[in-house]
Amino acid sequence: MEKLNVGVIGVGHLGKLHAKMFTQISNCNLVGVFDLNTVQAKTIADEFNTAAFASIDELLEKVNAVSIAATTSAHYEVAKKCFKKNIHVFVEKPITATIEQGEELVKVAKEKNLKFQIGHIERFNPGLLSLESFISDPMFIQSDRLSQFNPRGTDVAVVLDLMIHDIDIILSFIKSEVKQIDANGVAVVSDHIDIANARIQFENGAVANVTASRISQKKMRKMRIFQKDHYISLDFVTGASEIYRLLPVDQPALPTSISFGEIGVGNKKKRLIYEQPEIKEVNALNYELQLFVDAVLNDKKIIVTGEDGLRALKVAETIIQKIEQSKGI
Repeated sequence: MEKLNVGVIGVGHLGKLHAKMFTQISNCNLVGVFDLNTVQAKTIADEFNTAAFASIDELLEKVNAVSIAATTSAHYEVAKKCFKKNIHVFVEKPITATIEQGEELVKVAKEKNLKFQIGHIERFNPGLLSLESFISDPMFIQSDRLSQFNPRGTDVAVVLDLMIHDIDIILSFIKSEVKQIDANGVAVVSDHIDIANARIQFENGAVANVTASRISQKKMRKMRIFQKDHYISLDFVTGASEIYRLLPVDQPALPTSISFGEIGVGNKKKRLIYEQPEIKEVNALNYELQLFVDAVLNDKKIIVTGEDGLRALKVAETIIQKIEQSKGI
């Protein structure tokens, strides 16, 4: 079996998980890790029976691909260095600290025909994967992503820390250009926006109402999706989803579905069906990294591309700007 030689750059909380996942993926070989904190790098390297490199350049001489889990401010320089050496890159969200940096990385990766995947992990949430065949043309989406306070991540606005997950998912669902964005938010416990709400309107008439908070008493990550003849709800924490939909009376439903009877008259009569799709048995991080490895080895299409990451960042930055403008910042 052909194996991909990979390295992890930045082995803090998330980077450690990347290293662990790579040791579990059969068609890749974790060559080593790098972190500015040499003690941390050595600890992680020892734990996963790999090498701790003294510099990024030394690591890049030994690998064909890397995952970058360093701080967002480092994404651009590190990814640019990797592309210069023809190394394929997986980088955690957000793609970069600025739109201009993201645009340059996308351009370079395309010119050099290198794989560039962005770590928007919620795209691979087991619950969301179970809904793939049901979501087609959403016209209204309500998302709420609320977390208890954690100092990690407060160096950026909650829009880039949490909300960007839902922004990316919404943009993947609604195949239309953004028409208008309205937003409000406040800083409460940090120097950046801790609570934010945005209303995103699309050219096709679709609307998304997105809320994120990192100072909530309880954790909640839910999305409700409305489209023709469908109401879909998803809990990203548990992976559980529910679907209420109207079906033609002669169209079969899932064997586990519950019928609430028929509505309408004549040839417009439909059945109201309730369904709970089976949750996919998948580790989201392992799955997204496995897809990255497969894309590099077999020249497959990247699921969450650099362009996807850039588009999500542009919307997130617009939301932040709208909030700052409303506060007169």
